[in-house]
Amino acid sequence: MREQDRDRDGEGRARSGRPRDGLGRPLPYGAEGVPRQPEGVVRTPAETVAQAQGLLDAGMPFHAHEVFEDAWKSGSAQDADLWRGLAQLAVGLTHAARGNAVGGARLLRRGADALAGRADAYGMDLAALTAWARGLARRVEAGEPVDAAAEAPRLSGPPEPV
Repeated sequence: MREQDRDRDGEGRARSGRPRDGLGRPLPYGAEGVPRQPEGVVRTPAETVAQAQGLLDAGMPFHAHEVFEDAWKSGSAQDADLWRGLAQLAVGLTHAARGNAVGGARLLRRGADALAGRADAYGMDLAALTAWARGLARRVEAGEPVDAAAEAPRLSGPPEPV
């Protein structure tokens, strides 16, 4: 592929214009994909948690990871490790749901390590999220299939009624 044929964003950076599925996998050009998360959106911590939870519940952890990444890059320096750890949990769930047991377990543990020992923040029970991630990592390594929506963690508050 020639350089001028590559997909570019408005600032000339290489960006794939291919549609993506709910787990962020590229689909063929012209296929129906799910809307992408806009990049660089500044949200309050509460908005970040709420939007990420909605995406996790919908089985779209790749998209939730992008919401956490925005918070990590635009938020305060003191919260950067929190948002990065949550992004790692979301992308770990993404890889696990895609069938990548090694990458999924590795990222789930990396995110859990980033959150371990931190005080709860923005209504999130970080000890519970850490335990969820470590438990899912063990199950993924044991070969259990993962459904991203069914495995979505609760970031805060009581679980939604079923």
